[in-house]
Amino acid sequence: MQGILPHLLPAALYAFLGFHFWRTRWHPAAAKTVQGIRVWERLALAAALLLHGSVLYGELFGEGGMRFGFSTALSLMLWLAVLIYWVESFHARLEGLQPLVLPLAAVCTLLPGLFPGQHVLANISSAMFRVHFFIAMVAYSLFTLAALHAIVMAVAERRLHRGELTRPLSSLPPLLTMESLLFRLITIAFALLTLTLASGFAFSETIFGKALSFDHKTLFSIVSWLIFAALLVGRHAWGWRGRKALRWTLAGFVALLFAYIGSRFVLEVLLGRVG
Repeated sequence: MQGILPHLLPAALYAFLGFHFWRTRWHPAAAKTVQGIRVWERLALAAALLLHGSVLYGELFGEGGMRFGFSTALSLMLWLAVLIYWVESFHARLEGLQPLVLPLAAVCTLLPGLFPGQHVLANISSAMFRVHFFIAMVAYSLFTLAALHAIVMAVAERRLHRGELTRPLSSLPPLLTMESLLFRLITIAFALLTLTLASGFAFSETIFGKALSFDHKTLFSIVSWLIFAALLVGRHAWGWRGRKALRWTLAGFVALLFAYIGSRFVLEVLLGRVG
């Protein structure tokens, strides 16, 4: 545990970039609409990722073993989400997400310094556990981006129906393009979540060193999986889209947050339990 100071620089850089993207892309007084990400912006975002990743590695492995509580989980989720966003921005326009993703990343970067009480993970030496953990965190991160994407779409759709589409929102890609990207994110994340649950159920003793227990984490994970499964089936069978798809996306994401992060927050912050 490193205290708050090492977290300040990456958090400040995320916050600066979030403000910059809002001022240059979203603010009504911006001189013109900027298409895509400029070179210096991409490099600055890469620097923030490197700084955040270095601090996060120290939080995870700085005292031997692997310490992983709700604050580190959120920090890692947002680090992966920004990394995925950075890579995806080479191939698709993601205008509108920067002012949401980057301030949230700034807050989550600070959390391990503010809430250092963390759960020590057992069985970290198992290769299967490491694979299971990595797949789960990538799934969480993709669902985080999908949820933020859904929020932007919901705002844009509501303003469009009211005839109140502002210039920043009008600079977004077409709603059909955004919807296609949303379901691409959800489909990949759902496949990874399925692998996470299947490996946890089938190889619980190998991965976790104990038999599978049906607790709140398992329950909310299954609920989230069922919600996203229903969403994808509804999409392909009945053409679900628009507000219905967005509501199901956000409901599934909330259930997924309760599966681990919500429970660890209650244990570590409200109840003061670390183990």
